[in-house]
Amino acid sequence: MTTRVFSGVQPTGNLHLGNYLGAIVNFVKLQADHECLYCVVDLHAITVPVAVWGGPDELRRATREVTAAFIASGIDPKRHIIFNQSQVAGHAELAWVLNCVARLGWLNRMTQFKEKAGKDRENASVGLYDYPVLMASDILVYRATHVPVGEDQKQHLELSRDIAQKFNNDFSESIAGNGHGDTFFPLPEPVITGPATRVMSLRDGTKKMSKSDPSDYSRINLTDNADTIAQKIRKAKTDPEPLPSEEKGLENRPEADNLVGIYAALSGKPKSALLAEFGGAQFSNFKSSLVDLAVAKLSPIAHEMKRLTDDPAHVDRILIDGAERASAIASQTMDAVKDIVGFIRKR
Repeated sequence: MTTRVFSGVQPTGNLHLGNYLGAIVNFVKLQADHECLYCVVDLHAITVPVAVWGGPDELRRATREVTAAFIASGIDPKRHIIFNQSQVAGHAELAWVLNCVARLGWLNRMTQFKEKAGKDRENASVGLYDYPVLMASDILVYRATHVPVGEDQKQHLELSRDIAQKFNNDFSESIAGNGHGDTFFPLPEPVITGPATRVMSLRDGTKKMSKSDPSDYSRINLTDNADTIAQKIRKAKTDPEPLPSEEKGLENRPEADNLVGIYAALSGKPKSALLAEFGGAQFSNFKSSLVDLAVAKLSPIAHEMKRLTDDPAHVDRILIDGAERASAIASQTMDAVKDIVGFIRKR
């Protein structure tokens, strides 16, 4: 079976450094040795109220922005597949079959629904509750073997594995009878790589960097220009102590740990090497060096993103081409699933 990577990013606007270091950097690395599908998951975006995702015009704008970020960061849309989820009907179609395989008790254990729905869970959409089954479908409709995920999505990937296993068990006889051997769906493996996969706020090192933080100085947006990046890093919260010479000294110093983690991820150097270099020095020296590095790494991405989003028709053509190639894979899976389950289809 092909080693195939699938991952998705929601088009919710304001992509920031956390999205880049936590996800997109790994997407770029994985394309060297894998067949990759990178999806803008617009069906997931509408599981929250319209006021949150912003309505049709904002959804289109944000979808193009994520696509531009993928390409500007170095993902090759010709060698790999970049597309938006809603253009491939197999995602929703397989989700219904998997809804009939997944168990309510499994979904009731999903902590992210509880966090997102809050106290008003009776008022949350069915889509938000069922989000993890659609995520399983996103992965399994391509029979993907590897999924780069953040810590917050690990539980959902475990659920995808459970659903795949139950489908394989429930339909084992039919799977074999249709010539697929012992199993149809692979059990997708998580891929978690590199330092600073969890990037924290520049104003509070105990909170995750977020697009919803009211302060724009809490995050570096991927659309920020060089001057804005430099200003935000210089104003980032620190403590009065000099940097330690070893990693243990970063304990209970969340802001220092966050900035060192960001430097490590952008430079590809381990934290220990950076602390050996900057340990004992004041933050101002370290921040100056981090400004130079961040501007060199991130401002070309912002520049290329602007160039791409200024030509929405070009971005749309990339998404349409990707969706056609993704659909060719997904339709093969759906034909097989229909035969396995017992649905009559045109041949």
